[in-house]
Amino acid sequence: MNLNEYGIDVGLLISGLFGAILLTSKDSAKNLGKTVSSLIGGAASANYIAPVLITVSKLDDTHYHYGVAFLLGFLGLKGIEYFSNKLIPTKDQDDEDDVVVKPKAGKPRRKG
Repeated sequence: MNLNEYGIDVGLLISGLFGAILLTSKDSAKNLGKTVSSLIGGAASANYIAPVLITVSKLDDTHYHYGVAFLLGFLGLKGIEYFSNKLIPTKDQDDEDDVVVKPKAGKPRRKG
């Protein structure tokens, strides 16, 4: 079974998985679903986004490929969220730009 036919590079996937494992913290045992999804997201982002970044940045040396995948796995979903928010602003972000914050009124002073 050749996984490359399905778009899976095992080396990039494993590099991203180890990067995602490093991102998990001690509190990860409290929320198993979030931890598993972060690990899968880190590995998947490394597998699918690393080739794009490698091509765009023209890193022809294969020694850098696994390092890029490791960093993408380390960033995991946070990196994906950051770039997607920069490229595709959501309605909440547009509304935040239009909000005007009024200063709070101070305590009334006594005349005396």
